Amino acid sequence: MGQTARAAYEELLTRYAESCDLSGASALLSWDQETLMPPRGAEARAKQLATLAGIQHERWSAPQVGELLQECESDSGEFNDEEAAATREMRREYDMSTRLPASLVQEFAAATSAALQVWREAREASDFTRFVPSLQKLIDLSKRKAEAYGYEEAPLDALLDLYERGATTSAIRTLFGELKGKLQALTARVLDKGDAVSPALLQSDFDEDRQGELGVDVIRQMGFNFDAGRVDLSTHPFCTTPGAGDTRLTRRFLKEDLRPGLFGVIHEAGHGLYEQGMPEKWVRHPLGTATSLGVHESQSRLWENIVARSLPFWEYFLPALQKYFPAQYRDATPEAVYQAVNHVEASFIRVEADELTYNLHVILRFEIESEIFSGQLDVADIPARWNRGMKDFLGITPPDDAQGCLQDIHWAMGGFGYFPTYTLGNLYSAQLFQCAQQALPDLDHEFRQGKFDSLREWLRTEVHQKGRMLEPVALIKSATKAEPTPEPFLRYVEEKMDEVYGLSTS
Repeated sequence: MGQTARAAYEELLTRYAESCDLSGASALLSWDQETLMPPRGAEARAKQLATLAGIQHERWSAPQVGELLQECESDSGEFNDEEAAATREMRREYDMSTRLPASLVQEFAAATSAALQVWREAREASDFTRFVPSLQKLIDLSKRKAEAYGYEEAPLDALLDLYERGATTSAIRTLFGELKGKLQALTARVLDKGDAVSPALLQSDFDEDRQGELGVDVIRQMGFNFDAGRVDLSTHPFCTTPGAGDTRLTRRFLKEDLRPGLFGVIHEAGHGLYEQGMPEKWVRHPLGTATSLGVHESQSRLWENIVARSLPFWEYFLPALQKYFPAQYRDATPEAVYQAVNHVEASFIRVEADELTYNLHVILRFEIESEIFSGQLDVADIPARWNRGMKDFLGITPPDDAQGCLQDIHWAMGGFGYFPTYTLGNLYSAQLFQCAQQALPDLDHEFRQGKFDSLREWLRTEVHQKGRMLEPVALIKSATKAEPTPEPFLRYVEEKMDEVYGLSTS
């Protein structure tokens, strides 16, 4: 690389690092908004986040950034692989930024911050009508964003691509159409078994402090570094990383059910391990983040479901259950806990759904978003459409909005196009774990001993340390030596359901 291009590249990295700092400050303010901020602070916080978003957008969309990128690209033949990938990512972010006017960025940031507070109040009152004006505004702004970004077929394509590069409405619709039929058929077979498996072992009176201690013990054993992270409470669990060495998880509890608190924090710790596994050399760097939300979700779902809902996992962790909840688990066996944590039921809440029916919840949300952005569905009609979908997919109708269309935070955050990444993450997780098992044939034995470092380090090498060096499909192909496919997940979930429910013997 010539000296001029080298200087341009180094200047871009400096500017990008500053952009990361602004993004980290916004992440910290958003974390505070979800965990500690008093309700009356919402208006001021919306303005603060809007100001930071405007500054970050203005700085990264400045004409000088485009000129520096052109200088680099004019002499790109001398770039090494890392420099080429970093330039590619900065070019993508610059192009995306310059397509949005700063006024739209600020308006969107302010609208999402305000909508979050309205959503909480509407959810608490179980009244979707309260949320309609805020949601309509976010949809209108998101349509403006889609037009600014550009798309070939459907407006939702532009938003899907923000979270999973290359994803399109038509491709997701085709994939989900195939999955929906197979998952509905398998779900029907399982539900036909009736009470063959009971979740009663997980339903009792569980002290929340002890739930919290159990969850910390589990994720510490998984390898989550508490010197570089923490866990707090929020309405909707999430993981965020305001800066290097600062990965924050949140969780929530149900006193009467162990699953949301325990599996929720394991899920978020899967995200946290990904964040903590990023290369130190890429701190405040274009390659120092996850390549996509689908890949990010693969890490959380792998730990939450494939690992933490396995029999070897409970052969090790049953004594911890008995330590924190002796009355409930004194006479329990690993096999009984394994069956209970894999109980399948038609349920209302996505984040509490079992891994068989979970993707049906996601597919419903994608269908609704597709209809909203194609003009087929009005915002006011979302509750009725949601309830029809739940009846069609799972045979149940939510009793109220809080357990229906108000349960998720994503639309209040303006996260349209986000939901498909959850199912993509499930598919990726099964494909990755299948490959890990081939490379590490003693994983079950290690889990029985409470050893999770081999799997964690394999994931660190094959996924975490790659950052954004590779795009999503290329990363999965690099790690598994195959194109992404739903087959490993379908095979995995059918084998597990057969093992838990005895489908092949019925």
